[in-house]
Amino acid sequence: MDIRWRRDVRLLARCLPLAVVPLLLLASTFPGQYRVPWSYWVLAMLASALFVVGDRWPLAVSLALSILAVPMFRTPAWGLSGLVPFLGAVALVEVAMRTRANSRVALAAACWALAVVLGRWGSHEATLWGAATVVEAGTYVGVPLLLGLYLRGQRDLAATLRLRAADAENRRAEAESRTRAAERGAMARELHDLIAHHMASIVLRVGIARHVVADQDPRVNLVLDDVRETAADALADIRRLLAALRDPALGEVALVDAEAVRAEISAAVRRVEVAGFVVEAEIAPELAGLDAIGRLTLLRLVQESLTNVMKHAEPAGSVRVEVLRRGGGIALRVRSGVGVSGAKPAGHGIIGMRERVELAGGTLAVGAAGGGWEVDAWLPGVEAVAR
Repeated sequence: MDIRWRRDVRLLARCLPLAVVPLLLLASTFPGQYRVPWSYWVLAMLASALFVVGDRWPLAVSLALSILAVPMFRTPAWGLSGLVPFLGAVALVEVAMRTRANSRVALAAACWALAVVLGRWGSHEATLWGAATVVEAGTYVGVPLLLGLYLRGQRDLAATLRLRAADAENRRAEAESRTRAAERGAMARELHDLIAHHMASIVLRVGIARHVVADQDPRVNLVLDDVRETAADALADIRRLLAALRDPALGEVALVDAEAVRAEISAAVRRVEVAGFVVEAEIAPELAGLDAIGRLTLLRLVQESLTNVMKHAEPAGSVRVEVLRRGGGIALRVRSGVGVSGAKPAGHGIIGMRERVELAGGTLAVGAAGGGWEVDAWLPGVEAVAR
């Protein structure tokens, strides 16, 4: 918005001479005493029109305005009409401000100086190289030239300061990111040393004990199998947590149990219903097949998908939510019916969903379907992850 506003202001400034120059010429007309010649009108309006395109071709416009200034200087002009030729001085300011090649700036300055000299010589009966002519030309050229060079220096200084500020901000952000990554890495190492190693040892020892007491009471074997499976599940959760901690871009990871996930999904569905949507939900009664990261990912996918529905779908629309066991994991499908407002869900939300699904080892497809919007995801269960 700010860029568009500045562009509009520049365009308005460019077109300003088209409105101001006729007023200057009319103000210089004195009935019965002086009337601005039609040739002067033509030259003045042509100069105003050329000034409009100076933003695209500053050097060419400056040279053209210098040429037009010569006959205007040579034409006797009363009052404010005598200011019109000095559009060439304004064009010289712009060339000096925007052009990096000094040779181009020198060319524009020389042409404007020549225009002033020829115009004064023709209109004031002065010698071509008289002192007054040279001083006047030097003033008319030197002031806009110095002003343009000064403005160029200020623009360069401002650009340098912006670059330095951006570089400092980037360095600060990188330093903070490295610090957070180091802290998370240290936490991950501590968890690995304190917990993961012991959990792996428990899994191994229970497996050995299972073979040693294979001929004992079957109930003992059942208990050992249960202990081994529980320890293996915990170890898988810990390893996923460590992976998340080592990657700060994926954010913090919370651990939730299966029942809490079902309750939160149901609560998210109710919020959509309260918002006026017709929701058809089919949620598997058993979500324990997912590990902690998978359960959290499933919950966030449902919440983000339903949030997008409330943001972008028309009120009173239909929504279908499916959370079903499929292919050794959990399949999620959230689909909004016909009546979507046409706005695409926010890119950052979809990126976050993809990152979570990738961390959990699943798949995600998001896109338009049947006039609505559909999120289709699959998250692997513990057994699929183990394989």
